[in-house]
Amino acid sequence: MNDAISSDRTNAAASAEETLERWRAEEAQVRAKVRAIGVSRPEQVAGLTGMQMFEAMFEGRLPWAPIGDTLDFVPVHIEPGYAVFQGAPKFAHYNPLGTVHGGWFATLLDSAVACAVHSTLPVGKAYTTIELKTNIVRALTEQVPLVRAEGRVVHGGNQVATAEGRLFGPDGRLYAHASTTCLVFDARPPKAR
Repeated sequence: MNDAISSDRTNAAASAEETLERWRAEEAQVRAKVRAIGVSRPEQVAGLTGMQMFEAMFEGRLPWAPIGDTLDFVPVHIEPGYAVFQGAPKFAHYNPLGTVHGGWFATLLDSAVACAVHSTLPVGKAYTTIELKTNIVRALTEQVPLVRAEGRVVHGGNQVATAEGRLFGPDGRLYAHASTTCLVFDARPPKAR
């Protein structure tokens, strides 16, 4: 019986290592395409759907948000209604108790769930988060090399959209989960110069 448990742990560890290496490779591919850190100007995104905006970011035609650089996370995959962000917990993210601050969890999860909503928006629509609920179920330290936040749209309406997300490690261990409510509204057209 103990040999079977030991074998399962070895296989799980190998699987976690393989997952970690795959995640690192995916992140390297994404980071290689980043051309600039900044905020897109309204005229750069006018006429684009939410998904087209993310495609332009992944192709290096639009800048990446500075928050990812500040807190060491990056989007690694976005498709309509689904977004995946990846981050590396660092000592710089610690709270006074010696673990990663809850704000880091919340920011990574907020990015995933909100971008899942954003990816579904048609031309001329914008959104803002009006509620974010985060449940931290396990502490994080820099001993966990990478985590991923997955966000999925639950409801995409004309005025309100909701999404859920979860934050987990390469071994599948859950660290937190979240839900969001976003207000969807008409985007302001860019001002003429």
